[in-house]
Amino acid sequence: MTSAGAAPSTRPPDASAATGPVLVTRTLNKRFGGIAATQDVSLALERGARHALIGPNGAGKTTLVNLLTGMLDPTSGSILLEGHDITHLAAHQRAKRGLVRTFQISQLFETITPLHTLVLVIAQREGSGLAMFSPLAHQSRFAEEAVALLEQLHLRDAMERRTNVLPYGKRRLLEIAIALASRPRVLLLDEPMAGVPSTDSREILDTLAALPPDVTVMLIEHDMDLVFRFARRISVLVNGALLAEGAPDEIARDPQVKAVYLGESAHG
Repeated sequence: MTSAGAAPSTRPPDASAATGPVLVTRTLNKRFGGIAATQDVSLALERGARHALIGPNGAGKTTLVNLLTGMLDPTSGSILLEGHDITHLAAHQRAKRGLVRTFQISQLFETITPLHTLVLVIAQREGSGLAMFSPLAHQSRFAEEAVALLEQLHLRDAMERRTNVLPYGKRRLLEIAIALASRPRVLLLDEPMAGVPSTDSREILDTLAALPPDVTVMLIEHDMDLVFRFARRISVLVNGALLAEGAPDEIARDPQVKAVYLGESAHG
């Protein structure tokens, strides 16, 4: 288990030819007046990581994701993506560089189909800004990729249905499909199982496990059974600071983590 206060190394700019962390934070702080939402958070996500961020309610997990994605500006500290400092880039600039997120609350185009939704996302990614105003039949060059993503996310049977009639689990899968259509290098998933029935959450977890190995994934999730099945490494955030980080079996045995979050009976 690594020390939560250790400063991570950075990745050289030529990410494709180098090894090391793809996403790094250095002593990241965010204060709201006198309240410290994050305190000296230093993280390093390796390329292809399956990483979970856990902690009690109010620990600062969503604040940290908002800092990573540019929805909030840090009070101090820095963020590097593939060796490049992105601390002061806007959210859309970070997304173009491959840092993509999903949200706790579903945010979808309610009145169009999953197929149409993905075609629009892919068209936007490719710089085709007029796609919103073009008939779907005229966008066939994007449809093949959209259908392949829908198949990957087990949504082929629902691709022609309006989004607002889909079961909630399917809607969460569609959100992940939208994120993947952006071709992320790093995918941040903020409680993707929230409100999802257990039968659907298993499907979502299996889908995440099957993502391409070069996509780095960080998952925020309260369901510890899902976390311990998914993650190869876990960071524990408490009161805005990193309490511990390590492999799942290390986190499950850590007495401090048990005391403040997991509980003495959790996972042995």
